[in-house]
Amino acid sequence: MSDPRGIAGLVRPRTPLTWLYAPGDRPGVVLKALASGADVVIVDLEDAVAPHRKAYALDATVDLLADTHPVPVHVRVHSLLDIPTLAPLPGLCGLRVPKVTHATDIHRIAGLAPGLPLYPLLENALAVEHAYAIATAHPAVRGIALGEADLRADLGLRDDSGLDWPRGRLVVAARAAALPPPAQSVHPDIGDLDALAAGCARGRAMGFLGRAAIHPRQLPVIERAYLPTPEEVDAAREVVAAAGTDPGALALSDGRFVDAAVVEGAHRVLALASRTA
Repeated sequence: MSDPRGIAGLVRPRTPLTWLYAPGDRPGVVLKALASGADVVIVDLEDAVAPHRKAYALDATVDLLADTHPVPVHVRVHSLLDIPTLAPLPGLCGLRVPKVTHATDIHRIAGLAPGLPLYPLLENALAVEHAYAIATAHPAVRGIALGEADLRADLGLRDDSGLDWPRGRLVVAARAAALPPPAQSVHPDIGDLDALAAGCARGRAMGFLGRAAIHPRQLPVIERAYLPTPEEVDAAREVVAAAGTDPGALALSDGRFVDAAVVEGAHRVLALASRTA
């Protein structure tokens, strides 16, 4: 195949907001995930798979990715030993790499999977301290994310508020590295959609964009939380229209001054709004 990574004409060219995990040892669940409406499906070979089923999960994933799919498929690997088997597969669009702590980890992984987009997961204090170095370690890095369950354990946290600083650190590192805003980590209680919505609202306020999920019922909640409101779209259109007539700092009709950074943000809002156009 001539386009194994871009999958021209198949992968939707819209900003992803939902990233749905599916266990690699349950091919039927993976197929349902592909039909769920998620922007990206992440086949999990790590935490979601029991140790005695790791080999089967890898084999099943190899079968799945022997062809391309209408939805981008990433794999969260269990071991670096998985990567040479997975990397050549035409249906693989990215690797989620857990427990990255140093920029040198990225160089090693990129050497095993040349040309494949990498998404390091930062899951301990050392990784958070190295967030910017990891984000800029190699051109193959296309995004960074937190592994919050392991990070909570590593930091000995008893309250979710203890993650506020690592979350902010991640957002700043991604922006400084010119990467897309990170997606939030999963909300583990699939029955409490109100708490999911509230958590997404907090994440959006912190600068995250979208969220990983572990069940299809979480997807519409995440998407609603991260799509701009009609009022935000109207405000963004006003900023973009005004900027088209004046490249410098300018004043809107209500007296607010905006500059290039505000204009860039307005364009991001309109790009998100176009998902529903």
